[in-house]
Amino acid sequence: MKNVLFSLLTMTCIITANSCVDGGQEADQSNEVLPTAAQVAWAEAEVGAMFHLDVQVFEPDYKWRETRDYQPDPSVFNPKDLDTDQWISTAKAGGANYAILVAKHCSGFSLWPTKAHDYSVKSSPWRNGEGDIVRDFIESCKKYGVKPGLYASASANAYYHVDNPGLVLSGDSAEQEIYNEVVKTQLTELWSEYGDLFEIWFDGGVLPPEKGGIDVHTLVNKYQPNTIAFQGPFGYENNIRWVGNEDGVAPYPCWSRADSTTTATGMIQIKGLNGNPDGAYWCPGEADFALRQHAFQGGWFWHEGEEDKIRSLDNLMARYVESVGRNTNLLLGVVIDDRGLIPAADSIRIVEFGKEVERKFSNSLAYGSAKGPSLSLEFSQVQPVNYVVIEEDISKGERIREYSLYGMKDGNWELVSEGSSVGNKRIEVVNGSSYSGVKMEVTKMSAEPHFEINVY
Repeated sequence: MKNVLFSLLTMTCIITANSCVDGGQEADQSNEVLPTAAQVAWAEAEVGAMFHLDVQVFEPDYKWRETRDYQPDPSVFNPKDLDTDQWISTAKAGGANYAILVAKHCSGFSLWPTKAHDYSVKSSPWRNGEGDIVRDFIESCKKYGVKPGLYASASANAYYHVDNPGLVLSGDSAEQEIYNEVVKTQLTELWSEYGDLFEIWFDGGVLPPEKGGIDVHTLVNKYQPNTIAFQGPFGYENNIRWVGNEDGVAPYPCWSRADSTTTATGMIQIKGLNGNPDGAYWCPGEADFALRQHAFQGGWFWHEGEEDKIRSLDNLMARYVESVGRNTNLLLGVVIDDRGLIPAADSIRIVEFGKEVERKFSNSLAYGSAKGPSLSLEFSQVQPVNYVVIEEDISKGERIREYSLYGMKDGNWELVSEGSSVGNKRIEVVNGSSYSGVKMEVTKMSAEPHFEINVY
C-alpha cells in the first residue's frame, strides 16, 4: 500500500467503530480466501507490456489457421536491428513494471534455439542462427529493473498441426505424444534456463493430462513455483484469469476471488467473468489489449502503414481506469517491426501514456487510511476532484463488498457513487466536481476492512 504525503491541505481522518457489520450482523471471517505473496506482488505491479514478433511480420499473408500445411521458411526471419533494450526502456517509460515476451506464438516458430525442433531462430539468418531473443529479453529486463515474463502457448502450434485446446488435428495418438514431448521440452527450457520469471502466459489455458495434455502443474511447481500463471493449470496456487475480451476493459465488479481458476480460448469475448467475492480461489484478472486497435491480426503483430491504428492517449487512459481501476492488471500489447524495434510512433505514444498516468496520479490532494468501515477526508478549502482512488490491503483478502462514496458540498455530504469490488485498486471517476471533503462508508463487508484513499 502506498503512503502519499501532502502538505498543502489539511486532512482529518474519522474512523468509526471497528466492528464488522453486514446487515447489522457480525461478519464471518472463517471463509476468507487470501492471495499468495506472489499474487500480492503481481497486483501491486499493475501495468505490464507484452511483445509479439513472429514470422508473419516478415510474411504478412501468412495466416496459420488458414494454411495449416504451410509455414513460412525460417529464412524470412531476420530482424537485423533487433534491440531488446529499446523495447524494455520504452515499456518502463510507459509505466510498465513487468514485461512478457511471446516466445512462441501459434505458428510454432520459436524465438530461442530450442532443442525440441528446428523451426526456430537457430535456423534463421538472424545473427547467423546463433541468436537467442529470449535471453536478450531477460537481460534487458534485468538491466532496466522490469520483471520478466514469457508467453509460450501449448494450445496452438501450426508447425505440429495443433489447435485449441492443444490437440493434434488428426487425432492420432502417436502424433499427440510427439507434440506433448515438444511442449514438455520447450516449457522445461524456458522455465529452467533463464532464471526466475514474474509471469508465464498460457493463451487458451492448459490441457490437463486426463484430456490428452501434459502435467503442467508438476512442471511449473518444479521450475517456477513462485511465478504468476495466466490461465495456468487447475490447482496451481498463483493463477490469474482473463477478463473476457482483448480491449483492456475489465467487467465491474471484478473480484479477485473466483469459483474456478477460469480459462478461456482468448479468441472470443466471454460474458460474466466478474469473479465471485465468496469464491474458493484467489484468481484475479488481467486485462490484455493491443496498442494498435483494429489492426493486423488483432493489432498484436506489426504491419507496415498502420500507424493510424495506434490508440489515442485518451483511449489509453480510459483503458487504465477500466483495468487497473477495476482491480485488474493492464497488459499492453506492443508490436515489434521487421527491423526488430518498436516503431517510432508506437514508442512516442507509450511514453506519452506513462507521463499522463504520472501527471494525473502523482500529486494527491488528500490521503488517509482506515481500519474500519468509514473514512473521511476534509480539505482546507474547496477543491475540484477528478479521481478518488481506493485500495484495500489485499493481503488480508477482499473484505469490502459494498461501499458508498460522498463529497462534501456546502457543508453537506453528497452521494458521488456506490460500488462493490475494490481489491488492489478501485478508481472512481469524479470529473472535476468541487468538494471540501470526501467520505467513504463501507456498507457491506466480510470482515474489518483495511483500506486507504487518495484524492486527485
